[in-house]
Amino acid sequence: MEPLMGMAVSAVGTVVSSALSGAGGEAGRRISERLYDLLGRNRAGDGTDEPGRPSLPVTEPERTAAAARLLELARSSPESAREVTEWVREASRLAPRTVPAVAPGASRPRMLPPTTTLFTDRADVLAWITGLLEEGRTPGAPTIAVLTGPGGMGKTAAAVHCATELRERFPDGALFADLGGASAATALPSSDVLARFLERLGVPPAMVPGDEARQRDLYLDCMSERRMIVVLDNARDDTQVIPLLPASPECLVLVTSRHRPARLVGRHGARPFPLGPLSTEDSVRLIRRVAGSDRPPAPDAVVQAVAEGTGGIPLAVCTTGAGLAVREHLTWERVARQLSDRIHGRDQGGAVMEEQNPDAPDDPVRLVQNVSYGELAPDCAAFYRAIAVWPWPTVTVLCAAHAAGVGEDEARALLERLARVHLLEEVDQERYRFHDLTRAHARELAAAEDGHGRMAAAIRRVAVAQLRFAAGRDFRVMPLRWRLGPAYQGLALPEGRDRADGRHALVDLRDERENLAAVVRAAAHHGFDDLVWQLCEALWSLHLMLGFHAQWIDTHLLGVEAARRSAAEFGDRRAEGRMWTQLAFGYMGAEQVDKAADALRQAREADRACGHHRGEATAVEALGLLRLKQWEFVAAQRCFEEAQEILCRIGPGEDGRADVPRATALLEHHIGRARTRQGHFADAVARLNDALAQFRRLPGGDPYNAGRVYMSLGDAHLGASDAELARVCLDEAVKTMTEAGAGLQLADALEARAECHRRSGRRAEEAEDLRAAAACYEENGGRLGLERVRARLAELEA
Repeated sequence: MEPLMGMAVSAVGTVVSSALSGAGGEAGRRISERLYDLLGRNRAGDGTDEPGRPSLPVTEPERTAAAARLLELARSSPESAREVTEWVREASRLAPRTVPAVAPGASRPRMLPPTTTLFTDRADVLAWITGLLEEGRTPGAPTIAVLTGPGGMGKTAAAVHCATELRERFPDGALFADLGGASAATALPSSDVLARFLERLGVPPAMVPGDEARQRDLYLDCMSERRMIVVLDNARDDTQVIPLLPASPECLVLVTSRHRPARLVGRHGARPFPLGPLSTEDSVRLIRRVAGSDRPPAPDAVVQAVAEGTGGIPLAVCTTGAGLAVREHLTWERVARQLSDRIHGRDQGGAVMEEQNPDAPDDPVRLVQNVSYGELAPDCAAFYRAIAVWPWPTVTVLCAAHAAGVGEDEARALLERLARVHLLEEVDQERYRFHDLTRAHARELAAAEDGHGRMAAAIRRVAVAQLRFAAGRDFRVMPLRWRLGPAYQGLALPEGRDRADGRHALVDLRDERENLAAVVRAAAHHGFDDLVWQLCEALWSLHLMLGFHAQWIDTHLLGVEAARRSAAEFGDRRAEGRMWTQLAFGYMGAEQVDKAADALRQAREADRACGHHRGEATAVEALGLLRLKQWEFVAAQRCFEEAQEILCRIGPGEDGRADVPRATALLEHHIGRARTRQGHFADAVARLNDALAQFRRLPGGDPYNAGRVYMSLGDAHLGASDAELARVCLDEAVKTMTEAGAGLQLADALEARAECHRRSGRRAEEAEDLRAAAACYEENGGRLGLERVRARLAELEA
């Protein structure tokens, strides 16, 4: 394949993916529609959506054919060659990518958790890994070291310690992920980890591809020629790890797992290292360090007895030492006696105890946990049990307070107490995490002492609290959208609201994303259907703006089923259609077009069955938006007009009536866009002006959407080859977006106006608008747009 053909195929693939997922924003849409125009030149009717018009090239053969058509067009005339070359250059700027590792200002993630000064022994592990690095490198393959061993053996601490000691060899940074492989239920999908890694490598979340295969391709590209450490902790199996391997021979991958990953060793050259217990000497040294030097001295034989009681397992050693460190009344002798009694199945009075775990009565970790638990005050013991009722990715103060039914100040203090005795670890500010063995211990105690009814009640309290949190943030991000569910009742925007408030609320949702997904699963598991679908509703703005499509689809599939069951039990019958529609957008983002269309069909049927006209209109509108993305502009227009007809059925006082004027204006705007793409520019302008008038008539107006209409008017006039009239409309778009405080949309309007200046030969004005757009992107975190505009400026000023 000739180089230009390869570039064209890549550009077509980038633009089509961006068009379907919406990741490229308005710039991506314009570039997609420009491709439509180029491919449609001088074509005979071919039976597609419109006679003589192309179809969106979705499959690889279609993309190759489209690239060949572009090259054919480029050879037809110098002017066409210039247009195709410009299009390929613009399209390449949509491709999600990071700054090369060697460039100034490159992203150098530092994701390693903090190490500890108490780390003991394991010098042999560091020496072994160092030896691997000094062996000959295999081209295209990283060095892979796998630390294996039972839970609690200190694999994570050893991996983090070694990575920290070796970090100067890997100046481009370190990636870290806890893969949650203690069970199939908690194991993270590779797609989730790839999305997180790509974001830390500099890829904007909205530009992360929706499917794992393309995430993997982008990850390989981002890691190319980098010298990095990748720590993959607590892997369940090979399938989690293999997609996360970089191809750079300059990288080191450290994997920890309770199982030896056969494919990783057999096919990818990984080297395993089984981690065993600490020696008695090292156990004594570690437990003395953890306990501290402030305690009264104890005979060496007693300290050795305590150390031997822990079995040399680091988790047990640290838990025992932490208890001694914070409890002044607890003596070495008492701990030695408690461990001995539990080892031999006796209580402190000498009576034989019933074994809590007959399958592993001499498990040192469980023995130590039982001793530590026995030393907790009753309120702290109850708190310990309550926060372990579900494997939350992290335990926050909000989660803990509602799980235990206490105030946040009390929860904060109790979390700190548990962390001091090593039953929790603090992983971020006011975020804690259980070792999975400790959580299992706490959950077993909760089942035995509290019962499943109280455990389910704790989960429901957490779910309600997280719903309040998510709904409040979602409302601040997108206050004008229509929504379902009582969680939104009574919400209002704060007076004197800062322009950045919505952006800050979105950051809050992103930071809590994994816990919110976990609470959806927990609520679904316990049959809290009313909370499941409302939580999905509250995640709308997070997913619409930031993607995370695998999670989006996973949670909303649960939402659909929950809404269906809830409706059968006198719940809100409107919820099922709402969940199907939102799920469809998740499928669109993941480029699963057929599934998206089917979900919208299901949404329409569900809304029609319950007479919910507002929901049915939204489902039909969403199908029209999908058709727009697919270049099926006539079909899209029909959908929008049908949605308008459905809205007309909503009578005074009926559900959704208040939203009809705004919804109708949005649909009129969509119709104007569809007419523009069909080449009916005069009718498109009339439709768009009508939409503009409707937005202006809304109470308080809608400056943001008015600005978007002005941008569409600019597109229509440019389509009609009237760059001057387009500029006038874009002047209004810039003014309106400035007044609305919509920073990223203002940047896009400035970019569009710069294109008008380019077509009219006003280089100075073009450069001025591009510089202003760059400032907006930089201020509002639009990294991809910033790179694209800077590239255009560099070409202009060359």
